Amino acid sequence: MIARRFKNATGDRRAGTLDTNRTCDLPLRRGLLYPLSYEGVGRDSTRLRTRFIPFAAALFLSATSWAQSWAYDDGTVPFVVTPEEVVDRMLRIADVGPRDYVIDLGSGDGRIVIEAAKRGARGLGVDLDPELVKRSTGNARLAGVADRVRFEVRDLFETDLGAASVITLYLLPEVNLKLMPRLLRLKPGTRIVSHDWNMGPWPPDETIELRTPDKTVGRDGLSRVHLWIVPADARGTWVAEVPGHGGRWQFTISQNFQAIDVDARADGRELVVRGARLRGDEIRLVVTGFVGARAWNHRFRGKLAGARIEGELSVSDGENNRNFPWTATLSQ
Repeated sequence: MIARRFKNATGDRRAGTLDTNRTCDLPLRRGLLYPLSYEGVGRDSTRLRTRFIPFAAALFLSATSWAQSWAYDDGTVPFVVTPEEVVDRMLRIADVGPRDYVIDLGSGDGRIVIEAAKRGARGLGVDLDPELVKRSTGNARLAGVADRVRFEVRDLFETDLGAASVITLYLLPEVNLKLMPRLLRLKPGTRIVSHDWNMGPWPPDETIELRTPDKTVGRDGLSRVHLWIVPADARGTWVAEVPGHGGRWQFTISQNFQAIDVDARADGRELVVRGARLRGDEIRLVVTGFVGARAWNHRFRGKLAGARIEGELSVSDGENNRNFPWTATLSQ
């Protein structure tokens, strides 16, 4: 859910309509609405520069040139809850279960962490607003999951994310971008779920869109849930020995986030890579071509761990099926 009383707020300056996903369409309390101008995110929890623009002019500029985030005259962003159906979809798309540790950045009333705990997970929610942290703690106690979760007043940029298997977000677009380098350094396989906002150049592994009639912000009555799975580093040239089927194999992999491009050779011959997928630390390849005197379909599936891939190779020529262990090591 949206970070409440966020010091880390920004406007999305891409062309589009007025951004109402960070505020309610009507003020939630007394005070004037001003557009926010972003100056950067740092350990000082970012600085916000508030500039006055007449409301009519702001509407015109926003509708014709960029999407603008709004805040009250004291620099805060109103607390907007994540609808329950969105919470459910966020946890489902991340497949949250008893083995998970969920960290919600900007946890609001705690509903995401509490719902994760109901599914057996443990969790941490961080927020800058002490009152919301107090409310979240009380909500967890009422839900009977206080022993599985905790809530803390903390800057999200100073929160240790290393223990998380799942991280949930409902932040502002450029805050996501500032978090992205830290998220990419997490353990491969860590799942990141964001409500509405993407990560710019890092494409999501999955996106779902759902109608949210109870959503109090926005114009289209829709929510988008994005999932990223932190990819392992698969770049380089990998070598594998498969006795009895091509002998020495070589895979040359280039990578951009989770997208990989693979060249494969076996028995000194270049083969066709028809499919390649990297999902966390799991890599899958579909390779076709001649090995020996016959054409084969090859399905590689393995787990990356540093400079090693361990897995299995399945081959078929349409009549015969064979399986081999697959171990590849990084040569350069």
